[in-house]
Amino acid sequence: MPLPKKGESVVCRRNLLLAAGAAAWANCVLAQAPAGDADAAAFGARESAIGLDLSPNGRFVSYVAPSPGGGAVGFIADVQTGDSKPFLNSGKDGDHLRWCRFVTDQRLICRYTGIVNDAGVLLGFSRLIAINSDGSRMQQLGARASSETAGSRQFDGEVLDWLPGGGGSVLMGRVYVPESRTGTRTVLQIKRGYGVDRINTLTLQATPVEAPRLGVAGYWSDGQGSLRLVAEAGIDNDLLTGKTKYSYRTKTSRDWKPLTGFVDEDDFEPLAVDATSDSLYALKPLNGRKALYRIKLDGSMATELVGSHAKVDIDNVIRSANGQRVIGYTYAVDKRTAVYFDPEYKQLVSSLSRAIPNLPIIDVDSVSGDGSKVLIFAGADNDPGRYFVFDKTAKNLAEILLVRPELENHKLASVRPVSVTAADGTVIPAYLTTPPGTETKNLPAVVLPHGGPSSRDEWGFDWLAQYLAARGYAVLQPEYRGSAGFGEDWKNVNGFKNWRTSMSDIAESTRWLAKQGIADPNRIAIVGWSYGGYAALMEAATDPSLYKAVAAIAPVTDLSLLKKEADDYVNSQVVAKFIGSGSHLVQGSPLKHASAIRVPVLLVHGDLDQNVGVLQSERMEAALRAAGTPVEFLHYKTLDHQLDDSATRREMLTKIGQLLEKTIGR
Repeated sequence: MPLPKKGESVVCRRNLLLAAGAAAWANCVLAQAPAGDADAAAFGARESAIGLDLSPNGRFVSYVAPSPGGGAVGFIADVQTGDSKPFLNSGKDGDHLRWCRFVTDQRLICRYTGIVNDAGVLLGFSRLIAINSDGSRMQQLGARASSETAGSRQFDGEVLDWLPGGGGSVLMGRVYVPESRTGTRTVLQIKRGYGVDRINTLTLQATPVEAPRLGVAGYWSDGQGSLRLVAEAGIDNDLLTGKTKYSYRTKTSRDWKPLTGFVDEDDFEPLAVDATSDSLYALKPLNGRKALYRIKLDGSMATELVGSHAKVDIDNVIRSANGQRVIGYTYAVDKRTAVYFDPEYKQLVSSLSRAIPNLPIIDVDSVSGDGSKVLIFAGADNDPGRYFVFDKTAKNLAEILLVRPELENHKLASVRPVSVTAADGTVIPAYLTTPPGTETKNLPAVVLPHGGPSSRDEWGFDWLAQYLAARGYAVLQPEYRGSAGFGEDWKNVNGFKNWRTSMSDIAESTRWLAKQGIADPNRIAIVGWSYGGYAALMEAATDPSLYKAVAAIAPVTDLSLLKKEADDYVNSQVVAKFIGSGSHLVQGSPLKHASAIRVPVLLVHGDLDQNVGVLQSERMEAALRAAGTPVEFLHYKTLDHQLDDSATRREMLTKIGQLLEKTIGR
């Protein structure tokens, strides 16, 4: 279909009727929230819609909206009329509806996840279901399970290929567990392991494509129905080793050929198979950073460098919205960059950028079957984002949904990439968010280290940083050594084993705020989530003169306990290797230095946190109380690591706001 040419205009219009259904649920959530400040209510509200998809005929959009108690509801919206109707509820507490995607105009596949407490061990699970757009004929897509199943099935499968034009069928990887009748020798089903079936979502007829095999970790399709890559997990005494072996097949053969031995993810990471070029796109090291390579799957394994960057890792490929072609790749220095080698998509994004220049973060989420209509996400640092449907034929861009309608009338802060020069000359990348309309001088400030530790912040909207800025605080997010994305040397093994370097970078960033005149050195606090919470507590213990308050959300507090928490899981060996052994287990654990923390502390944790057990905060609270340090602990039932509930987040932000106002003012 034709796209706007350079110089041609795209007509923009607004049709926010699709948000009506989501807004009704959001208002219900806010009505049930505990008392708190207005900023906490607005910034703590969950996104009005996630997991959006456009139907093959381009008329309908599916999305998932929040409901009270951390739940979610699936909606179908008519793009033409603006009508929006619920068709699926996430169900009981702890279950999360993640996304729904069209298979036909009336049939969808939805994924929901949850966590159950099995005799003190938290087990995550996920399920795929097929359902009609009116809520009828809901059916589970995983392999049949019953009371006779000899073992639990946490993960029932994944869609490997959506088979556009496949008449309602998909390629699905499925996990099989043997079944036998209790008290008899009757075997009901002997299949075991990960296999692949072609599933008709209308009839549930399953046609085997790959027989189940133990040790298989996954398959990659070429987007046109052919499986071309298989991953085999490294296993030692029933535990994962963290290494994976890959094999491929050519277009004309069913035989698997070796591609790699058992390798770490840092050494080889497959991203996508492209049928057009008959190639695999994968990340491999180049000069200390991840580069993108194209590997021919014709038997020659001829390898070609596609993209690299001198400062950062290449982190992903871009696929066409129907998933059939690889059309570019991405990386992030100060801001995220997309490199397109498909001219049509490059022109599309360029046209959209001209039409909505104030929303530079643009993602093409899905397209109609004929390619004439496109679902677009667009956002910015000071705009949480909005969704559009672009009609290529009419050259019309219709805004259909606000991601965070509660913030529509708030003046949000701009985010500025900055460079912090440490005492040893190291340049630490960081992001500075300052209160809108305020002189950036001698402000109260919050240092906000990210989680991970092998992660990073990016330029864009961050609801926690924006809340703090709205309250009058300068917010600095340092990309300390230990962060991912900046190459192997910067990752510095990781932020647990080399915690001193990570903490030093955070402390240097804090001092930089004061040296630049941005922050009042006597009015600085530190707030963090997950590893960021660990860093907040560790910094308060090792650099106690820098901070007046600490807020730690789902923090790691004891490295030895973190290793022990993994003992009941198959990745325990991987976790133990990541955390390591030695003196840093004590020296680098905030729990062991609780008596050194002399400023007020707020702890926040959910008891279904599978990433960092709630015992980490419980023990930290007890140690701080024993040391006479003021501490408050917000302990939430039935919530996991993300605390994905508007009422909870509102209360948490309110408490953080009260702590900061009491200790560093506004």
